[in-house]
Amino acid sequence: MLTISLHKPEFLSFSHYGFRNFHKFSRTPSSWTMAMNNYSGSFETRKKEELSIQVPATSIYSSDTQRLADADLRFDRLQVPEKELMHERKVEFGQFVAREAVIDEEYWTAAWLRAESHWEGINDRYVDNHKRKFAEQEFHAIKRRRTSLHGQKCRCIIMVRKEDKHVKRTVLKGVVGTLDLSVRCLLHEETFPGERVKAPLFCSIHGIGPNRYGYVANLCVAKSARRQGIATNMLHFAIESVKSNGIEHAYVHVHRNNTPAQKLYEKMGFEIVEAASSQLVEEQTYLLCCKA
Repeated sequence: MLTISLHKPEFLSFSHYGFRNFHKFSRTPSSWTMAMNNYSGSFETRKKEELSIQVPATSIYSSDTQRLADADLRFDRLQVPEKELMHERKVEFGQFVAREAVIDEEYWTAAWLRAESHWEGINDRYVDNHKRKFAEQEFHAIKRRRTSLHGQKCRCIIMVRKEDKHVKRTVLKGVVGTLDLSVRCLLHEETFPGERVKAPLFCSIHGIGPNRYGYVANLCVAKSARRQGIATNMLHFAIESVKSNGIEHAYVHVHRNNTPAQKLYEKMGFEIVEAASSQLVEEQTYLLCCKA
């Protein structure tokens, strides 16, 4: 997803605390979407419900629907048994497990959670169609981003409910949180991601060494699972993954009005990159960095 001319954040969408107009803030023809759920929520007690994903029977978006059909998704597919994931890196806490998504149905559920987050609280007669369109596009974008390019790698991290031998749970009801974690490389003369520098038109991009960094995006949690430490533990998993790859820093963008998100990242050790603040005034965001 790296281009020669730009390595700047693509502000396509924030949910609840930030942007909803993804056209205005588009920087490149990239499919990256940045979403932060309102996992601060309200302080009232919520009834814990299984994640229910309902896809409208009809849709005005036929081309993407056909591509989904080609993907051969099974929406009644059961969760992947833990014994089949013995070699996968994961972190367990409470009744949940953080790990990388491994099957298409998990990618789809992650995409749908992001769609729900993006359109949450919006009253629109076509909201179901909008959600489906968003989810279909994000599903294919997730799969594209998994392809390594110029030293960049992107992983879709999910939080799933632990396997219960007494309960048969589908993938759709098992995935309760998601984020994207990518390994990127600074461009020539950059000291932080997206820095406006006078780089040559053609420059070498190195996939090793101190110019590599981790980048977190698309963090969101299902409504039924909020305020249970899921966002914190997914971030912990992401930071540990960065560290295990010999990378020293992880970055994330957050809207300047998103105080709950800022507090979450600060709790995890992220600090504002002051040198980037003046360049992000128009986008109304902060760039935060954590030393892994």
